[in-house]
Amino acid sequence: MMLARVADSLYWIGRYVERAEHMCRLSDVMLNATLDRSEAATQVARIALAAVGDPDLAKAHNPYDAAQALALDREDDGSIYSSIARARENARQVRDQITTETWERLNLIYLRMSGPEAAKAFADGSQLFLHDTIADLHLFKGAGDATMSHGEGWSFLLLGVYLERAQLIGSLLEVAFGEGRKRRPISDHFALTSVLRMGCALEPYLRVYTAEMQRRYILKFLMLDEDFPRSIRFCTQEIETHLTAITRHAGISGPAGPDRIAGRLRARLQYADMAELEAQGATAFLKTVLEECSTIHRALYDAFVAYPLEDRLPA
Repeated sequence: MMLARVADSLYWIGRYVERAEHMCRLSDVMLNATLDRSEAATQVARIALAAVGDPDLAKAHNPYDAAQALALDREDDGSIYSSIARARENARQVRDQITTETWERLNLIYLRMSGPEAAKAFADGSQLFLHDTIADLHLFKGAGDATMSHGEGWSFLLLGVYLERAQLIGSLLEVAFGEGRKRRPISDHFALTSVLRMGCALEPYLRVYTAEMQRRYILKFLMLDEDFPRSIRFCTQEIETHLTAITRHAGISGPAGPDRIAGRLRARLQYADMAELEAQGATAFLKTVLEECSTIHRALYDAFVAYPLEDRLPA
């Protein structure tokens, strides 16, 4: 069985890398909204800020400054810089568990984000800066897939990626389409398109639903599509697959194990009915999904990271 500190670091590398990529995409959509002075553009910026948990929605009136802070603010634990710095620190601690190709790619991203020219590069071409960062993060994931052994460590890394992705997409959908808190329903074509861009889902969505931009279809696609790798359903399938492999290897599966919890969540998404979901309300369903993701995280820690030592000693 893998050392707890190694499993923990690999898991958080996956989470931080996925978080950084998602924040890049939200920042890019906010910057794109600056080209349009309409109310829909301001609404898009509000959605992006709310999706990252920023309570100061007044920043939506100045999307460029908000995007710059989200990218480079070293004091903000949720910024792109902070996520990449933490991913690199975790990678440094388990340097012997990852390949040279993955380490070098992640280190290069960090050096570009932390260098003295980062602020100038963002000012000279903010969207190009974000696109390059996303491309580098994709290269990191590709290098890992192509060069790392797909064993226990790889499963912990991907668990971090897919659990983080499920929570980020769930939070985005809850902010964009949830009911209550005097939210105004999104109906503008630009705003709906922007939500899809935040989830890296515009082109895959168009291949399924053509140009029919409807709130119902966007929710269905990003929650329940079984083939799109950023849908919540796809993420839960991958979470269950990797947790099942890890728990089988460790021999600790049980009725309250993280693999069983993940299986229940996967089944909830697999057998969800859109009509019942709409009758129940998107907010209630998404909150349940997000709560179960948090439960999986806690169960994962209890089973593999913060477990009592006597639980692993031979009888």
